[in-house]
Amino acid sequence: MNIGIVGLGLIGGSMAKSTKARTAHSVWGLDTDKETMLLARMCGAIDGALDEEKLAQCDLVLLALRPQAAESWVREQAMHIPHQAIVIDMCGVKRSVYQRLAPLAAQYGFSYIGGHPMAGKERGGFVNSSNDLFVGADMILTPDEYTDMQMLEKLKAFFSDIGFATLTFSTPEEHDRIIAYTSQLAHIASSAYIKSPEAQRRRGFSAGSFRDMTRVALLDEDMWTELFMDNRDFLSEQLNLLIANLEQYREALYSNNAEQLRQLLKDGREKKAAAGGN
Repeated sequence: MNIGIVGLGLIGGSMAKSTKARTAHSVWGLDTDKETMLLARMCGAIDGALDEEKLAQCDLVLLALRPQAAESWVREQAMHIPHQAIVIDMCGVKRSVYQRLAPLAAQYGFSYIGGHPMAGKERGGFVNSSNDLFVGADMILTPDEYTDMQMLEKLKAFFSDIGFATLTFSTPEEHDRIIAYTSQLAHIASSAYIKSPEAQRRRGFSAGSFRDMTRVALLDEDMWTELFMDNRDFLSEQLNLLIANLEQYREALYSNNAEQLRQLLKDGREKKAAAGGN
């Protein structure tokens, strides 16, 4: 296949490297940063630049961009996307992106499906991308009434080839509701947690718990602001629930109620055991 990748940061760069390392597909890349383009070409992550001529030959176009940038690129290039191509966005929210891109796909005659790779690192950029980022990871797809089995089989083969362990199918709404809890809320909690003055006086007093709680505070504030705002309804619900739960722990401490605190901790442990996994 001919594969076009728009955006060669952590996700797009890893898609390019994984594809070249594990398949015989041709990869054409595009990034606004000239140094990134040079690095991608020199290390063999891409076969060349994704121009209008190469785009017209693509079977698969992966959009590793923020939501608004993904819409802008598709809107500008829609007339050059061939009818046989499948366009997949890799954005961290799905409702707003689907509402923007699905009408363009219908208008111009190419196929579109939302996607979200469940993999990442706290530091982004092409220099941090790797050909094993997706090994053992989950890939979420949000098919609609225009998605046929042939398309899904093609995508299953591709994502399996580059390392993904499973495909998870969802709707844009279900995706955004769950991701508000599993990803976005964790980033907010980490960002708030690191703001304690004690974070600057922790030397010699921190271990795994501190590292786990603060790892994702090293976020790209521009990207995450856009994702949070696009999903502010579901994220606000989860944030309210977290605050309400924290209030119970504070009340137990303020009232010197050891039994209430023990029950809260026991309930949390049991819920983690029931949830399983990482």
